[in-house]
Amino acid sequence: MTAGSLLAWRPGRLLTGIAIALAIAVLIVSLLATLWIAGQRFPTTGSNVADIGHLVRMSAIQAGISTVLSIATGIAIAWTIDRLRFPGRALVIGLLSTALVLPALVVVSGLVGIWGRNGWANAVLGLFGQSTGGSIFGLGGIIAAHVILNGAFAGRIFIDRLAAIPPEKLKLGRSLGLSAGRRFAVIDAPALASSIPGLAATIFLLCFTSFPIVLTLGGGPANQTLEVAIYQSVRLDFDLGAAVKLALVQLLVCAAIIIPATTLSPAATLFGRRTQIVWPERRAVSLMQAGLLALLLIGFIAPLAVVLMRGLGPAMGSLLSQPAFWRATGTSLAIGTLSALLALALALGLAMARAMMAGNRPARAALGLPVFTYLAVPAVVLSLGFFLLARFLGIPTAMAAPVVLVIANALLALPFVFAALAPPLEALLNRHARLIRALGLSSLTQWRRIEWPLLGQPLGYALAVAFVFSLGDLGVISLFGTSEFSTLPWMMYRAFGAYRTNDAEAIAAVLLILSVTAFVGIPKLFEKLTHA
Repeated sequence: MTAGSLLAWRPGRLLTGIAIALAIAVLIVSLLATLWIAGQRFPTTGSNVADIGHLVRMSAIQAGISTVLSIATGIAIAWTIDRLRFPGRALVIGLLSTALVLPALVVVSGLVGIWGRNGWANAVLGLFGQSTGGSIFGLGGIIAAHVILNGAFAGRIFIDRLAAIPPEKLKLGRSLGLSAGRRFAVIDAPALASSIPGLAATIFLLCFTSFPIVLTLGGGPANQTLEVAIYQSVRLDFDLGAAVKLALVQLLVCAAIIIPATTLSPAATLFGRRTQIVWPERRAVSLMQAGLLALLLIGFIAPLAVVLMRGLGPAMGSLLSQPAFWRATGTSLAIGTLSALLALALALGLAMARAMMAGNRPARAALGLPVFTYLAVPAVVLSLGFFLLARFLGIPTAMAAPVVLVIANALLALPFVFAALAPPLEALLNRHARLIRALGLSSLTQWRRIEWPLLGQPLGYALAVAFVFSLGDLGVISLFGTSEFSTLPWMMYRAFGAYRTNDAEAIAAVLLILSVTAFVGIPKLFEKLTHA
């Protein structure tokens, strides 16, 4: 008996999932309609907006280069970690798991701390009369920040793919005495190949719609992208006509990528089985792998270490004395908590309904469409739609801002929360469907007695992802933030813009500490809460 056979006595779950999918669809259509109407109503005022062709070209170039380097970095990380066994290996894998939701501004702050004019690199080069010249600002800095985040994310996915290789294949390869190169070509590469197209499409969209990294490290109009141009059209020029035009172009490009990408293989789940076979390499190869892994980890960890070392100094005391910091912290924590809970509720509703439709592919696809909200509608475009909708409805921006941030951040985190919950929930229902029906459990009892105790790890991970994702968001707040209504990322960006580097570094340290604490603490809390 499959989960789908429970449909006859679980209509509430199905109707809830359909209602959630329809509500999200209506909201997105309303926002897109608002953008279209605004485009007809607000003519372009002639603001200094870069050529759209140039913006699309620059967005695609930086996203393409970042994607290729991120995939290559991810393969290198996975290859080395899969081969090596060392103390702290589980900690390293866990650290890589944070890359997807790590606030981008934290990485930006770390890179500036290393390669900026007052960074460590200049301090060392200054001893020899040399300088980096602030080279972190520009295309190179944008790509470096993207590769640090997405390379670690790709590595975490590829580690799961290599760990899922059947033991029989590894035993056969070892008995044949395959060299390191032949093993990678014959065994590892085919295991990774199925993940690369879908993962590359995802990373390309993440880089193409990247906002805080390009906004902070862009270095001028030459590296401007569609996201930044939309923000500048609204915040600097208040040219709503140009902003809408750019937003519609952004949506068309993203749709052209995401529609075929939905047919590609999904990324591996983080909650899979592990192959326990250890296949040691020759000493020379192991030394090369250890050196490569150390180099890659330094590239990922060094910016984070710089953030802590510079941010936890005297600047922290000054920051803690500012009332604006405590207001922004309270706002960030409240919005992060509410949006995470909303994202979790939406994902559970969709996943429960989808798990009951194992044999109905069209229905499953329809219920899964809302999870692509983040990739199809970028944060700044979503924020602009809400901004214009509030104006049309006569709602003051200050009144709409908190509600918008909660809803928008929940929608943006939804794909990642759904990806964490849907596979284990579906597997759980397929495994226990016969028992559930034989015992005549109600839907609520089924949740309390079976699903809640067995979903502790995925639930905690999903909630942590949604919370940290919202905590570090700059895209949505960018059109609603003011001096009176601010979050930590918005306060940090304003500090960078006002050349208050010390404040920005201290805020980055706070964001990093909050993110890591949430990512580690929330799953552990849920494991205890759901312990049977």
